[in-house]
This record gives sequence, structure tokens and C-alpha cells, in this order.
Amino acid sequence: MADNRNTRALGNRRRTIANAVPSPHLADISLRELRTYRQLLMSEEDKVSYWRRLAHARIDVLEAESHAEGSLDLDELVRVLGDTGAGRTRTALVGVRAAEPLPELPILTQMWVTEIDPHDQENVADAVERLRAAEGQLTDYRNALHEWIDEATGELISRYRNDPASALIALPGGGLTVTEGGR
Repeated sequence: MADNRNTRALGNRRRTIANAVPSPHLADISLRELRTYRQLLMSEEDKVSYWRRLAHARIDVLEAESHAEGSLDLDELVRVLGDTGAGRTRTALVGVRAAEPLPELPILTQMWVTEIDPHDQENVADAVERLRAAEGQLTDYRNALHEWIDEATGELISRYRNDPASALIALPGGGLTVTEGGR
């Protein structure tokens, strides 16, 4: 069985759902605020994941260009950006708009405006090292976001277990209403 981040993350989430416990520091916020908080965390995680993928792609292109005789042609670029190196293709639906700002990582901002000669091995190595450092920061932040999302999810599940009808409020239209006689 493959032991990749996605498999481990999914396994952690399953344990969170099965063993959901109330969170002491989320107990004082309303159900609506808790849902909003969780949604904001998930939106932030989407952005961070997007920027991680861009950093990975920039690294892959720099490394491929440094080994190429000239510029990468379209077929080479498709191969470099389409393969993760582990036999899987990069596929993701992303809810991030291109105009959204970079995370607070000066390395990333600088990397997007810096021209790098792909045949200057020292320059490429320095750029790759800086991108890997930024990717590491993004990964650490993303891992923290996953913990916070899991904690908020656990709090929601605990509340829904205590009051199952409160889960219906999340449905479009405010949930089902029960009329007299249970109809």
C-alpha cells in the first residue's frame, strides 16, 4: 500500500471523525461561527496547496531546463508539468483565483520576478534551494491548517452528536422543518 501524504492525511481525518471530541477553545463560539471558521481554514488550505503546487512546478521546470540543450518545447513542458515523478499526474480542482496574493513568503514573491539562466548550474541550484525552503514553510503551514480543520470538524461532529437537528441548519434553505403531526 502506498504511503503518501494523501493516504496519511485521509487516514488522520477518518480517525478524527470516528473519535471526534469537543475542543475546549472552540466551545465558546456559536455553531454558525464554527462553520465559518472551518470554511475559512479550508479556503486558506486551498490557497496554500495551490502555492505549494506552483513552487513544485517551478522547481520541476528549472531542473528540466538545466538539463535541456535549449529551451523546453511544448511536449517537454507537458511531460515535466504533468508527471509528479512518482508515476502520478498532477490533477486538482483549485478554487483559487490567479489575482489572489502570494502567502507571506518573500522568497516566493522574489522567485516569480527573478530571471534564472537555466544553464547556470549554480544559479539554478540556489533558486531550487530557495524554492524548496519556501515549499517547506508552506508544507508546515498546511499541516497546521489540517490540524485546525480536523479540530473544528471534531467540534462540529461533537455538537451534531449532541444535537442532531443542528446539522440540518447547514442544508440549503436552512434545513427541514417539521410541521404538526410530524409531517
